Amino acid sequence: MKVHEYQGKDILKQYGVPVPQGRVAFSIEQAVEVARELGSSVWVVKAQIHAGGRGKGGGVKLARSLDEVRENASRILGMTLVTHQTGPQGKEVKRLLIEQGVNIQRELYVGITLDRSTSQHVVMASTEGGVEIEKVAEESPEKILKEFVDRGAGLQPFQARNLAFGLGLTGDAFKNSVKFLTALYRAYEAMDCSLAEINPLVVTAEGHVVALDAKINFDDNALYRHPELAALRDLDEEDPLEVEASQSNLNYIKLDGNVGCMVNGAGLAMATMDIIKLAGGEPANFLDVGGGANPATVESGFKIILADRNVRAILINIFGGIVRCDRVATGVVEAATKVRVTVPVVVRLAGTNADLAADILRDSGLSFLVASSLKNAAEQVTHAIQH
Repeated sequence: MKVHEYQGKDILKQYGVPVPQGRVAFSIEQAVEVARELGSSVWVVKAQIHAGGRGKGGGVKLARSLDEVRENASRILGMTLVTHQTGPQGKEVKRLLIEQGVNIQRELYVGITLDRSTSQHVVMASTEGGVEIEKVAEESPEKILKEFVDRGAGLQPFQARNLAFGLGLTGDAFKNSVKFLTALYRAYEAMDCSLAEINPLVVTAEGHVVALDAKINFDDNALYRHPELAALRDLDEEDPLEVEASQSNLNYIKLDGNVGCMVNGAGLAMATMDIIKLAGGEPANFLDVGGGANPATVESGFKIILADRNVRAILINIFGGIVRCDRVATGVVEAATKVRVTVPVVVRLAGTNADLAADILRDSGLSFLVASSLKNAAEQVTHAIQH
């Protein structure tokens, strides 16, 4: 789950992470009022969308007077902001963050996430603040410092000092950065984050270390431990089909292809998308209906997949382990009779009672294409979209 910058900063403040003074605004007048109440001589007007690269897209502006706050707010609020993360369609800006300006001396990068290769959290730091970390990793990987954290012990003081020393910090900035890293990790762990990225992390002329930006993502599987986070979810920033899928307890991610996928199990879904690509097709989505595929979940899956106008064929790939294949086949037939399916549907069922399931599909009177293997299924669905 993603949240806006201002929401992430509100959470970080609770754990002692220094952030600039600022508040959210939903209108131009409110933006000016917030700036007036902050009482600074320099403000920053920042678009709030779930995407990076906002400054390059024109969504972050400095203002040196209240008139400039008004002018910048009027330009940014309501604009369609296009960045490298939004895609060409961009996102409409519906809220702003108004912050006091900061006397920046250096810009750095700090991020915390899970390193799946080591099954440990990793704290990363770099002197290349303000630059996409992926670009730094590709062009100058030696500039990324890493400390791997034992979950039982947590981030140790010596690890925070190693990172601060590696960033070339001294004096008050060194001490404050150690405190900053310790507080950031405490927030990351306590809130079950999947990502805490501060880019840039700035060192001020006074030696303060401040999170100028904040990208905080939460582990969806841990949200039950943090019911208060539900109020922070902004459905306008999420794909409507993904929102609908989550309401039906389906794991769905929209992609750019034209072959709709309906699978039970995340691993099988990934393998299905791979083999569609190998056969020359392009998957239109990741859709995991779960281990107990039934008529209701299959029907919801059909509706969501068919709502994507790019879908020209559907591949259903179900392994009957937890649930028998004949029950899945009956559910597919029942769902297809309720939903107007206008594209070819290829079905591959493997596992318990797979032969019986194939007979149910062939005898249904519906125009299913029954596949004999996963390879055959991918070939059939690819052929279907080409003819």
